[in-house]
Amino acid sequence: MTDDPTVPLLRRFFRAVSFEEGGQPAYARLHDLFIEGGKLIATSGPEPDANGVDEFIAPRQRAVDSGELTWFEEVEIDGVTVAFGNVAHRFSRYAKAGRRAGEDFTGRGLISTQFVRTPHGWRISSMAWDDERPGLAFPAP
Repeated sequence: MTDDPTVPLLRRFFRAVSFEEGGQPAYARLHDLFIEGGKLIATSGPEPDANGVDEFIAPRQRAVDSGELTWFEEVEIDGVTVAFGNVAHRFSRYAKAGRRAGEDFTGRGLISTQFVRTPHGWRISSMAWDDERPGLAFPAP
């Protein structure tokens, strides 16, 4: 969909969390992408880990500041959006890579992102994701 309002927001999200070795992520930009009270929910653990934007940023910034996380890149591989009026949902396949504690890592997974139209344009209201792991295979396109 050429006029998909969700794609520019997701691109900005991935740019904000990605950074090259020797660089810094632009985590503060996430505040402009989410509505007040927006949630980021990791679901690959035994319990969902739901956080607001500040709670999502804090441990990641600590890892960067300590030198534990030295680079990270996350990108959308593809996705499908459904929009109706002032709400939209995008289901995205993503890939990520980085270096944590001196070890390179890669991963893939799915993100379910909900959007709402505000007086200031489209914003993310929530984002939930799960990573590929043994017993949970990355789906075919």
